[in-house]
Amino acid sequence: MPSIDPQGRAIISFAGVSKIFPARNDSAEVAAVDNIDLEVPEGAIVGVIGKSGAGKSTLIRLINGLEQPTSGHVHVDGLDIGAMDERSLRHARRSIGMIFQHFNLLSSRTAFDNIALPLEIAGVGRRDIPGIVGPLLDMVGLADKRDRYPAELSGGQKQRVGIARALATKPKVLLSDEATSALDPETTSQILSLLKQINAELNLTILFITHEMSVVKKLADRVAVMEGGRIVEQGTTYEIFANPHHETTKRFVGEVTGGNVPEWLQAKLQPAYAPGMQAVIRIAFTGADADEPVLSRLTRAYNVDFNIMHGQIEYVAGQPFGTLITSVAADTQLLERLIAELTSTRNHVEHLGYVA
Repeated sequence: MPSIDPQGRAIISFAGVSKIFPARNDSAEVAAVDNIDLEVPEGAIVGVIGKSGAGKSTLIRLINGLEQPTSGHVHVDGLDIGAMDERSLRHARRSIGMIFQHFNLLSSRTAFDNIALPLEIAGVGRRDIPGIVGPLLDMVGLADKRDRYPAELSGGQKQRVGIARALATKPKVLLSDEATSALDPETTSQILSLLKQINAELNLTILFITHEMSVVKKLADRVAVMEGGRIVEQGTTYEIFANPHHETTKRFVGEVTGGNVPEWLQAKLQPAYAPGMQAVIRIAFTGADADEPVLSRLTRAYNVDFNIMHGQIEYVAGQPFGTLITSVAADTQLLERLIAELTSTRNHVEHLGYVA
């Protein structure tokens, strides 16, 4: 599997990294991460997506040294994390911020004091701390909540405190472990916008793990898809949405683009053509072609009617992208011509079967 093409210097890199947990009782050993190569360019936002058990959490724990690789090397800002002793690792972690799914705030400390905690641990002088924490409270929009305790804050406000705390030591890398999965959709959108703002203003590299493709679509520049401890596909967010190759990626993308075949349609699909049946095709319209009246032209040219059965059109990474599942009355020869016409305009077309 080739690594992500860096836009610049790779600040995080995995080279042939595996993490194998030994067998316990009657269970076999588990390869949580299996021979991964991955590069995260400096200043990029990279999402790692996969279902539960895919290896995402282990991957992120290898970056901050909470897990050590069984084989291979993990480098962060040029440092081999797996080769460091505990003292050196503690120092390196100051350059690696971390935000968590369940906030991990201390209930006995105010928002200000929670953000100040890593500064206290790092030995920053008490007089210098307000000059660091104050601007961070402003950045995350909580200047008026500095003296509130976690119990007095909403979920979104708690996560903002967590983000500010992660930024306190001026890290070069920010890791996010399902940071929005405990939040409602509106709050999630606000937190994702805040992370994009932080990335832009600080040129801070962000690597986040998630099981939600909608989060990837809103936040990531690039994405890596994990399954069974391996990276099965990776590329720019638009490339992955516009032309997914692996079945796992197709399922994730289909969840947010309308590309997944609905159950009611799956039940009707037949593999072979019979007179009177309609062919069902899935079309991904990408780039400038997403705005072109391709189906209208084919309707006039071939005197056929397309019935739109499912799909949607939206923007991904600032570019138009649409997926339609449509049926058309066409025998095998006509279907081949229609598909050839559609693919000639850089659309991605898949014949799904036939319906009566």
